[in-house]
Amino acid sequence: MKEALIPVVRNAFMRPRIVAFIPAHNEEKSIRDCLEGLADQDLPPSIELDIIVIADNCHDRTAEVAMCSGQELHLNVMVIKTENNKQRKVGALNAAWKSLYGDLLDIYDQELSPYQEIYNKSVKAILGMDADSRLAPGALKHLWDGLMSARNIGGVMAKYTMRMPRKMSELSPDDPHYEVKLESGNYGSQITRWWTHQQKQDMTSWLLALQYKGGSTYVLGGQGTLFRPAALHDIVQRNNLDGPWQDDSDVEDMLLTWQLQKAKWKTLISPTARCYVDAMRSYHTFRQQRIKWASGTLDLMTNQELGLRTPHRLKLWRSECRKLLDLTIRIMLITLLTIALVTDQFSWNWLWIIPIAVAVILNLVLALKTPMRRPIDVVMSSTLISSEIYLWANLITFLQVWLDKLSQNRKDGWQNQYSAEQGKTKSRLVEGVILITLLIAAAVGFAIYNRSFFTSTSVKMTVSPFLEIGWILLTYLTILATCIMIHQLWTLRRNYKA
Repeated sequence: MKEALIPVVRNAFMRPRIVAFIPAHNEEKSIRDCLEGLADQDLPPSIELDIIVIADNCHDRTAEVAMCSGQELHLNVMVIKTENNKQRKVGALNAAWKSLYGDLLDIYDQELSPYQEIYNKSVKAILGMDADSRLAPGALKHLWDGLMSARNIGGVMAKYTMRMPRKMSELSPDDPHYEVKLESGNYGSQITRWWTHQQKQDMTSWLLALQYKGGSTYVLGGQGTLFRPAALHDIVQRNNLDGPWQDDSDVEDMLLTWQLQKAKWKTLISPTARCYVDAMRSYHTFRQQRIKWASGTLDLMTNQELGLRTPHRLKLWRSECRKLLDLTIRIMLITLLTIALVTDQFSWNWLWIIPIAVAVILNLVLALKTPMRRPIDVVMSSTLISSEIYLWANLITFLQVWLDKLSQNRKDGWQNQYSAEQGKTKSRLVEGVILITLLIAAAVGFAIYNRSFFTSTSVKMTVSPFLEIGWILLTYLTILATCIMIHQLWTLRRNYKA
């Protein structure tokens, strides 16, 4: 009976399909929105969509909500539950992979059934998504067209746009669902909305820079990327893995991208597909996320054992040098300006307006190119206040990551980010601001009290040569930074969209 059925099954026709992997850790509040985005997609002709939701170490109703939402939205949803998964997102993604292609670590040699073999051959693309992201209508079709445009394309990523929280003023305290809506994260204060725009504008700058270089990317972000299964199989075989994703790095999506590039697969961003993602709503969660990203990237750039190189390696090192340049300029400016004012040797030079004007124009252009911008964001960009605060937040992260790297202080980036998002750790931002304010006030008071000493001829003659050398060095560094900004403005002249 079995032998008679096999030829029939093997000759059966199965439509080509896209399979979505959605790892979800306690995402009962966001998983339906993610699935609704998939329900809005117009699939390519004769292509079917299957969805695998991985309820990863969940303690809520993620699995139940996913199944119910799939039925209501007429989606083909399957839920996999993981327990005691210590590899977090990597383990969840590999669990979905093994559900299709088998577990290579299984000590029992279990062959796939004829149906599974036919099904696996029908899978032409794998969509990796986060449970709190949502594809814009038509995005999946654009990703598919990009992936199928050439055989050597291993993955195509959507362009990410941070979702702006709704105004808190729209939420009435008399609403019986007030607390539920508040906990949903869909509403935010003015500071939260401003902070979200800064992240969105930062993403705009990154996406435009990648498109200017031809659309090749050094990271296929896990929020919305379409992979070619053959490319993922290639990575598994080349590196003797049990699944395409590895937990050897805090940036598993970047590690996979570099492995694909090493294997001669192209990794691109789609010029038209868009994916909406959540921004970090507070400085504390933002800082932990950026530390994880930055430290993971730095580990990949300096890890000789992995033997990985990316065509974007020079670009990444230039980015690190640019941050060092920005930090050096600001520290030197604060130091020189303070000494000059205290010793009464400060004189204004109108040439200083040039780098300020270039920075204003650059931020204004980026604000205008940012999707779904608000008028207030454009106005704020012209003051440089917003961009300077955001830049300092990134520079502090840059400094901490390098200090941790030099001290070999290994941290669990995923755990730190999870703890921050769940409110298990607290930010010391307020305490830090208060401390800096007190130190500045004390320094000002000390300078005023000893003004006669600091403005004496002997002190001026001692300090003057160092000030002169410092201002000259700062001038050259500022010219270099200005030239970099002018080059960035030149690249923004093209009609690319973020």
